[in-house]
Amino acid sequence: MLFGRLCLVWLAPLLMLLSLQAQAHRFAPVLLQLTEVDSQQYQVVWKVPLQATSPVPLEPRWPEGCRPASAGAPQIEGTGRVVSWRLDCQMLGEAGLVGASLGIDGLGANQTSAMLLVSLRDGREYQQVLSAEQPRFTLPEEPGAGQVMTDYSRLGIEHIWTGLDHLLFVFGLLLLVRNIRSLLFTITAFTVGHSITLSLVTLGVIGYPVGLVEFSIAVSIFWLAVVLTQPDRGGVFHRHPWWLAGGFGLLHGMGFAGALVETGLPQANLPLALLFFNVGIELGQIAFILVVGLFWALLRRPLGEWQRQLRPLPVYLLGVLSASWCIERGLEMLAG
Repeated sequence: MLFGRLCLVWLAPLLMLLSLQAQAHRFAPVLLQLTEVDSQQYQVVWKVPLQATSPVPLEPRWPEGCRPASAGAPQIEGTGRVVSWRLDCQMLGEAGLVGASLGIDGLGANQTSAMLLVSLRDGREYQQVLSAEQPRFTLPEEPGAGQVMTDYSRLGIEHIWTGLDHLLFVFGLLLLVRNIRSLLFTITAFTVGHSITLSLVTLGVIGYPVGLVEFSIAVSIFWLAVVLTQPDRGGVFHRHPWWLAGGFGLLHGMGFAGALVETGLPQANLPLALLFFNVGIELGQIAFILVVGLFWALLRRPLGEWQRQLRPLPVYLLGVLSASWCIERGLEMLAG
C-alpha cells in the first residue's frame, strides 16, 4: 500500500494545528464590486466576512474625486455581511475610474485577499485579486484574459488550502489507496465529481441548500474515516476507492461553487474564470499530495518499527474532527 503508512504521529500535530487555524471550509471572501449605472455614477457592493480575524477593519478606498452616497442597510448573505451604496465620481472627468486607483485597507492585518470587480457601461470589465502585497489596482484601458486566468487560479489555490475539510478528505483518500494506479483513478474521480457540480452550480443550472451540503461534506469525511477503520480491505471501497471519491466529489464541488458564487464571476470571461478557478483547485490539491508524500519520505526511516503502532492515530483524528463538524453543522442547520 503506497500511502497506508501515512497514518503516523507526525501528521497528528499538523492536523490539530490546522484545525485551530482554519474554520473547516468557512471561506468568506472579501468582495468590492463597482458597476457603472450612469455617467461616472457607480453602484458599489461591499462584502466582508461575518467572523473578523483582526481588530483592524477592512475598508475600501477609491480616488479622492469620488463621493459615496445613498448607503443601504447591511444585509447578511451566507458567511458575509453586504453593504451597497452609490459612488459619485463626476469630478474625475469623462474617463471616470479608468486610469484611477481602487484598493482595500486592512488586508495584511486580516491575513486575507479580496476580489475587485469593476463593470463599465461600455462593456469593459475588470477583475483583480487584492492582497497585502498588492492592496491597490489601477484600472487600465483594456483588461486582459491573462489577468483573469491568474486571478482565478490564485483564488482556487487559496480556497482549497483554506478548506480544511476538503484537504482532510483528500488525505483520507491517500490513506485508502493501495498503489499509484489506484491513486491516479481515485484523485481523477474526485476531480471529475467536484468539477461537474462546481460548473453546474456556478452557471446557475442547479441550486442547493448551503447548510445541508456543508453538513453532508462533514458526513463524507466521517464515512471515509469509518471505511479506513475496517479491518477487511476486500470491501468495494477498498478495492474501488474511485467510486467513493467520485460520489462525494459531487458534494465537495457544491462547496467549491459556494465560494466562487460569493466572490463573483466576470460575465465577459465567465468560462475562462470558471476553468482557471478549477485549475487552481487542482494545483492546490496536487501541491498538498506532494507535501504529504515529501513528509512521508523524510520520516519513514526514522520512525522504523513505530509505524505499525502509530498507524491508526491520524485515522481516529480524522474521525473525531469530522464528527465534531457533523454535530456543529447539524445544529446550525436545525437552528437556521
